[in-house]
Amino acid sequence: MREFGMGVRAGVRWLWLWLWLRLRGTRTDAGMATTEFAMVTLAAAALAAVLYKVVTGGQVSDALRSVIGEALGARF
Repeated sequence: MREFGMGVRAGVRWLWLWLWLRLRGTRTDAGMATTEFAMVTLAAAALAAVLYKVVTGGQVSDALRSVIGEALGARF
């Protein structure tokens, strides 16, 4: 907090005030703001890209094929 020009106690007081106002319901914003929406969308796209790379990788792809092949070849 020192880099913002306030002491730790002042920062904690501001945090408690913000939490109290937030929980009390005095803020009228409902849902995500535009920047929050953009950040969540960007994070979701990044996670999807990482998961796509992992799943289409050699080892994971071979493991998935073998599991699916065993499941389809199983007798009921």
